[in-house]
Order: sequence, then C-alpha cells, then structure tokens
Amino acid sequence: MTQAIVRLGEYEDRVLQIVKGKFGLKNKSDAVNFVIQKYDEEMLEPELRPEYVEKIDKIVKGKHFTRTEFEKKVC
Repeated sequence: MTQAIVRLGEYEDRVLQIVKGKFGLKNKSDAVNFVIQKYDEEMLEPELRPEYVEKIDKIVKGKHFTRTEFEKKVC
C-alpha cells in the first residue's frame, strides 16, 4: 500500500467530507479511493464499457452521408 501526504484546499476538503458522509465511508482515505475508483469507471478507457460499445454500434449502423451528399442537402 502506498502512502501519500496530500495538501487539499478548503473546497476539496469539503467535497471529500461530503463524499465520506454520503457513502458512509470511515475516513478521508476511503473517500479519496472511492473518488478515484469512480473516475476510473466513468472516465478512463470507456471503450471497454458495454454501454460505450452499444453507443458506437448505434452510431455505426446509423445513416451516413458523404461530404458531397451532405453539401447537396445543406446548400
């Protein structure tokens, strides 16, 4: 386990306190780990999430125009 000394501003400290209370965590360390886990799930490598794959499949199966077709319809 890695340990770190982290300097937090007043706002960041309040946010961690809210996360800690809302999710019933024991301490701020658990709150930091929780926030990191949520960031990982939602922001990192979205192509691995099933929802992302479904979204891409819908986009690929949709109707697409070539540039010239698009220009004809718009202009």
